[in-house]
Amino acid sequence: MLELAISTFVVLVVVIDPVGVAPIFGALTQHASQTYRRTMARRGVLLSFLILVFFSFAGHLLLTALGISMQAFKVAGGFFLFLLSIDMVFARQSGLRSTTPKETHEAEHADDISVFPLAIPLLAGPGAMTTLVLMMGEAAGRIEHISIIMAILTLVLVLVYAALMSAAVIMKILGEIGTNVVSRILGILLAALAVQYMIDGIRSSFALT
Repeated sequence: MLELAISTFVVLVVVIDPVGVAPIFGALTQHASQTYRRTMARRGVLLSFLILVFFSFAGHLLLTALGISMQAFKVAGGFFLFLLSIDMVFARQSGLRSTTPKETHEAEHADDISVFPLAIPLLAGPGAMTTLVLMMGEAAGRIEHISIIMAILTLVLVLVYAALMSAAVIMKILGEIGTNVVSRILGILLAALAVQYMIDGIRSSFALT
């Protein structure tokens, strides 16, 4: 169980990337009051939690309804996470793990950034959704495994909230270069995980034939 908790924590930290999200949040709220930042951070984290929990439990049902096997989703999800890892390694902003330039411009003029872009796509983005569906698929309905995944998700989002509220400090300590270095290291780990998902999906497919 400890191994599952550790691996789940590492994977969710890599995918959600609190250190990478914090500077974006800081840029969007740089002229706002502390009360506004706290409200947006709290609301965004809560909404992302609800969205991710929903997809965690509804994802498998959706795949079943569409006739998609978990093996196929592992291969497709692994490929998608690999693309995400490439963005992280090369410090690119393609819209997979952040907002596009047009979305960022729109968010800068929005009164409420908690839903967009904070909750979606920065926190509850396609990478996090895909990862949780894969994790829940591997849990295979085992209550103890599902409980650990949900508990670790809650812990990671608490850390996200702390990172958002400390965005200015993080940027002051790490700067742009430091943030990119952390992102690149996490991207390498995510690439390895993505390849493992694809290998597991292909291996399971051949085992069923």
